[in-house]
Amino acid sequence: MRGSKYLFVYTTPLVVVISLYLGGYYSFFAVVFLFGAIPLMELFTKGSPDNLTEEDAASVLQNPLYNLLLYSLVPIQLGLMVYYIFRLQDEGISIVEKIGFTTAFGMACGVLGINAAHELGHRTAKSEQFLSKILLATTQYLHFFIEHNRGHHRYVATKDDPASARYGETIYQFWVRSISGSWISAWRLEAKRLRIKNLNAVHFQNEMLRFQIIQFSILLLLGWLFGWETVFWYLMAAGIGILMLETVNYIEHYGLERQLKNGKYERTKPVHSWNSNHPIGRLLLLELSRHSDHHYISSRPYPLLRHFDESPQMPTGYPGMMLTALVPPLWFSIMHKKIATLRKTELALG
Repeated sequence: MRGSKYLFVYTTPLVVVISLYLGGYYSFFAVVFLFGAIPLMELFTKGSPDNLTEEDAASVLQNPLYNLLLYSLVPIQLGLMVYYIFRLQDEGISIVEKIGFTTAFGMACGVLGINAAHELGHRTAKSEQFLSKILLATTQYLHFFIEHNRGHHRYVATKDDPASARYGETIYQFWVRSISGSWISAWRLEAKRLRIKNLNAVHFQNEMLRFQIIQFSILLLLGWLFGWETVFWYLMAAGIGILMLETVNYIEHYGLERQLKNGKYERTKPVHSWNSNHPIGRLLLLELSRHSDHHYISSRPYPLLRHFDESPQMPTGYPGMMLTALVPPLWFSIMHKKIATLRKTELALG
């Protein structure tokens, strides 16, 4: 029964299917629900800081439901992609409907194609990592697998991490810096890995090279089968998913910095990630908003992620804070006050 609450993650594919099936103005149902209804509901909810007991945690690890739910998102995302592509081929659909369909599948790319891939990408089993790459391929963001695991988790909350937002940086500045910087970082990480193996960067063992071939092949196949207009709309949907990811990156570590001590960054602490215990966002995003614990032990399965009292908390859930970030003056007015309070607390504690 405890695991049944995570069935809420199926909300995203459900509203996407409704949007694609109904069409018309209902094609915007997914984006309105996920970024309208849910943030509104979270204004009136308050999450629990409770953590699982050791006995409960052991029970979770023995229960296959949590993994099966996660694995099921892979065929669901692939099915949504196929359905989306075929809906674009229907005769008589308007530009408005195509935009609506694209926002709907874009929601799937962000929540399933990248967020579920993020959870699977931190698993140690090659089979689970392969599933992660399948999901990332659907949103043309395979390099995330390299840069996030080997770059972001090492340099989080430092100026060396393109995916950590700096104090005073707008979301729009961050999108440009993080998207370009993360892609370049992934190439550098792969080149470094191959140098250690005495291999040239231009080698088929270079995953970044393989990733570009895979993604370009997907586009060529779609263009050959369905035409280049379909490729255009598909790229727009993938772009929505990517911007959703980067917006989450923005809010997760905004303005938080690890200090340099003796030429080395201090260890990542709970104070270096913004968290939220609001229940709907937690379930929708597979506990992503308990982000401090994720950075403490990145391989910890999503249902085991813990709350830390010292972790800075956002005033509402991640969906609502993502919307707030789109209005920089509003975002700064809220977050800079919280950062000032956090810094005063750190100074008081020494």
